[in-house]
Amino acid sequence: MASTGVSRRSSIMASRLSASAEAMRASEGGKQRHAVVGRRVEYDEESLAGEPQYDVFINHRGVDTKRTVARLLYDRLAQSGIRGFLDNMSMRPGDRLRETISARISECSVAVAIFSPSYFDSEYCLWELATLVESRKTIIPIFYNIKPSDLVLPEALAASDDYLPQDVERYKYALREAKNTVGLTYDSATGDIAELVSAAADAVLYHMEKMERVQRRETIVSRL
Repeated sequence: MASTGVSRRSSIMASRLSASAEAMRASEGGKQRHAVVGRRVEYDEESLAGEPQYDVFINHRGVDTKRTVARLLYDRLAQSGIRGFLDNMSMRPGDRLRETISARISECSVAVAIFSPSYFDSEYCLWELATLVESRKTIIPIFYNIKPSDLVLPEALAASDDYLPQDVERYKYALREAKNTVGLTYDSATGDIAELVSAAADAVLYHMEKMERVQRRETIVSRL
């Protein structure tokens, strides 16, 4: 699926922010249930309008980062009118995992991959990363308490009978691609997580705007 630039989303960003503000007011009034219903109506309206539901896919290992950088980045992007896909915030009971995640990856133009010490323990993390690479999405790596040189598939996993040989090669290739991509590094012992989140959000916006410029040029050329 072709990437969608910021320009296609600009018409709905104002309504997103308005809906978010309305949900916040409902929550403050003790009406959380109504806020959730309002958000679901917003999803349905955008889907019917043919607009993608999500702009950015957040690939992460929940046990390490779901309550820290992943959620903080999700919230920061939402403040800018950019909808991030974060599994525990974006999926509903009854959703099929792989089918839903594949569909959301196809919608997103940019992904943030948060690599952390437990990342390699999750086949879903590796599968999502491989799918993002194969879909040729722009990936912004965050190295959270690990170094880029740590992005190597563990030998025990590579030799395990639980993985098909072709999947092992997919995961190895995806990790090499991520390792060779400029990213953000963070050490929780010395780093400022607010600065990390701000830098990650800025990188997302930069790449979305860059894609928009490329698409504008391609549109102009196609009309000549």
